[in-house]
Amino acid sequence: MLALVTGSTGFIGSHLCRALTAAGHEVRAFHRPNSSLLLLENLDVEHCIGDITQPDSLADALKDVEVVFHTAAKLGIPRDPDLMYAVTVAGTQNVLNAARAAGVRRVVHTSTVAALGVPEKPHNKHIAPPAMNEYHTWNFPPQWWPYGHSKYLAEMEVQNAVANGLDAVIVNPTLVIGAGDINRVGGNVIIKAAQGILIAVPPGGLNVVHIDDVVRGHLLALERGRTGERYILGGQNLGHIEFLNIVADVVGVQGPRAAIPEWLVRGLAGPVEIAAKILPLPIGGDLLHKAGYFFYYDTHKAHQELGLSDLRSTHTAIGDAYIWYRQQNII
Repeated sequence: MLALVTGSTGFIGSHLCRALTAAGHEVRAFHRPNSSLLLLENLDVEHCIGDITQPDSLADALKDVEVVFHTAAKLGIPRDPDLMYAVTVAGTQNVLNAARAAGVRRVVHTSTVAALGVPEKPHNKHIAPPAMNEYHTWNFPPQWWPYGHSKYLAEMEVQNAVANGLDAVIVNPTLVIGAGDINRVGGNVIIKAAQGILIAVPPGGLNVVHIDDVVRGHLLALERGRTGERYILGGQNLGHIEFLNIVADVVGVQGPRAAIPEWLVRGLAGPVEIAAKILPLPIGGDLLHKAGYFFYYDTHKAHQELGLSDLRSTHTAIGDAYIWYRQQNII
């Protein structure tokens, strides 16, 4: 088949391109003219220049395409929330409209668990509440998490398209780690640890998944996913301290032993939001607003319906990312 991959030069998109070509499929890699091609080097794909915010460029890109993997979105600290919504929400709407007009067989939309909102706040800061599943819905102030809110709205665009006859399925990866995290979304903590900067964090937790398992989840969703359904692609639920100690073990440094008080971290959110508008800070206030939450996820649906099992460990994911960063002379 011929598959179009948006966001093809990014972390998930490039790995999808590689997996699809390895399986013998033709791949049309859709990306902007100024995108780095590092992750697509030596890969037999058809490069297609365009922008998801420009509908005219999508019409040509979708000619003869059978399936679409839509991974493109706006990442980073939301210094310009309007741009984030324009790319992630309006861009998704453009992709879906073009796919429907082109008569593609199926769209696999790459969302994120961020679109599910935040978990119940634990009564005891050391005990996690029940893990979130695919039926959890957005429940957080949008201005405190523009990325998550924009991805939630993009999912609503997918549901609207499904209601109008498009065959589409949604996948929601957790924190993705592995080789090729060029934007350093999950890997930044690994880089900081290698630089000797491994700070403590507030109480809470997260879920980590290996990039290879995320790619398998996309391909299984294409084959087995039910139209209009969400599937959480996740791995291990880990407390922050447990996660950082795995990072420290891989990198070979001393891990943190204590957590920063939650009230202190949240108190910094407002000042950081103001400073981030004029300074290139490594984190945004939106991250600090989520201090103390246990972002744990129930992955049974993807296991039962898609057959996504035999997942790689967090230690393996971090190790693969660490090796790649060293090969790229980033650390």
